[in-house]
Order: sequence, then structure tokens, then C-alpha cells
Amino acid sequence: MKLDFDCVVVGAGIAGMTAAIYLKRSNLNVLILDNDAPGGLLNKISSIENYPGFTSISGPDLASKIYEQVTNLGIEIRYGKVISINNHQVITDLETINTKKVILAIGRKARKLENTNNLKNVSYCALCDANFYKDKIVAIVGYSNSAMEEALYLSDICKKVIIIGRGKEFKGEDSLADKIRNKENIEVQLECVIKTLDSNNGILNKIITNKGEFEVDGMFIAIGYEPNTEFLKDITKDKGYIIVDSKMKTNIDYIFACGDIIKKDVYQLTTAVGEATTAAINVKKEIDS
Repeated sequence: MKLDFDCVVVGAGIAGMTAAIYLKRSNLNVLILDNDAPGGLLNKISSIENYPGFTSISGPDLASKIYEQVTNLGIEIRYGKVISINNHQVITDLETINTKKVILAIGRKARKLENTNNLKNVSYCALCDANFYKDKIVAIVGYSNSAMEEALYLSDICKKVIIIGRGKEFKGEDSLADKIRNKENIEVQLECVIKTLDSNNGILNKIITNKGEFEVDGMFIAIGYEPNTEFLKDITKDKGYIIVDSKMKTNIDYIFACGDIIKKDVYQLTTAVGEATTAAINVKKEIDS
């Protein structure tokens, strides 16, 4: 078998690009594969305030800075949807790539809210769609860090933002919760459960909950994420999350994984970067051994 690359990194988010940078700087022939724009979920984050080196930076700006490093190193990026990985071959919808090692850094996808697929004014990305609701009333479903960040961004554009969360209190950083409470146009409804979504011709107009009815022009969903690993048939997983050892290695000898796709306790940009570094260094060690 002719090997096209020393390592193929599947995923061009912060973990994937970090792994590729370390691999390339170790003089390995590396390829990044993705079916979306470099940056992944970074491209949907309006503001990041807990990443070292930046008092505040938008997700797209951070993605752009990392991507600049990738391109400056001459790392190749190809686009395609990975269908399967087998016997040192990464098979996409466009080609088959032979490689010594694979690092999976696919990240996660937004968890969907039931009964919203046919609604036109429901979004999973405030940064992408907030301008459609300028000076209008919107709801955001969720009460974690991501929901609070989305709500703060929306509050600068929309007339009113209603936070609907199932929990008794915010599940995230106190600093974000304090900012939420100090925003006059953000209404907080916690211990609030959606019962019915009223719509007309595919347009949501009213959210009926255990705490009352809320008329809205649109709704944003931020209820967490879930792994997209259905195509990985032979890799050991727990509820979809890949199991790795301390070297970021899976149960398959040549496949490593890092970032939000793995089973772990903390899902942060900083942990994803650290795991990507660990994976890349151990790939280099194995190739050189």
C-alpha cells in the first residue's frame, strides 16, 4: 500500500488545527480533512473571554489566527465527508486516502430541540442569524455558558431576549450570569419547561411553558452538544464519545482522538488544545520508533 500521508487529521476545529501544527513542525507529512470551514464551532461563538492571551476575542477571529498558522506552515487541507476509516485508509465521499496514523478531532454538533425541524425561525447560531431579528423579541433555550454567551450577543441586537432554562440556576460562569442580570432587555425564566410551540405556516410565534406563554419573533437553541461518531463502527465509545488513554490513543492501534469528541470531564477550548498536543506528540513518537 502506498501511504499518502504520515498522519491525517479529521476535523479543522481548534483541536484538529493544533494537532496539525505540531505534526507539521515535527516534519511529518500531514493532511487536515473536514467538510466545513476551518474553525468548526469557533465560527459560531461571538465572544471568548477565557482563552489565554486574549482579554476578549470572537470565535471567528481566533479561528482565523490559528488557520493563518496552518497556512503559513503549508499544511494541506482537503474537503470531504469521512464515511469510514479502515486498515489505514480514510474513505471520504470524494476519495480514499492512505495514511500511517489518524487523529480524530471532529468535535461535536449542536443538540437539536424536538419538534423544531420544520420551523423557519429557529436557529442554533446567534452569531450567524441574530441580524434577522434586529429590534425584535427572541427566546433562547438553555442555561449553560453557551446559552448565556448567545443571550448577551443577542441582547445587543434584539429588542428583548427571553432565556428559557430547565434548571434552578445558571449552569456556567458566575461572571456571565452577572452580566445577564445587569442587562435590562434580558428576561430570565428558569425552572421553565416548554410544553408547546405554536406556529403558523412554519413560523414560530408563541412558546407555551409551565411558567406562562411567550410571544416571540424567533428562537435560538443552546442546549448542549453531542458527538457525531456514528460512522466509527469499530472504535470503543461511551454514549457516542470516544474512549482514549493518556496518550489520546483509541482501541485501534493507529487511531488517536482529541478535543470534544472524546469522553472526558471538561469540554473547553484549552483542554482541546492540550489533548491535540498530546495526540500529535505521541503520533510523532510512534512513527519515529
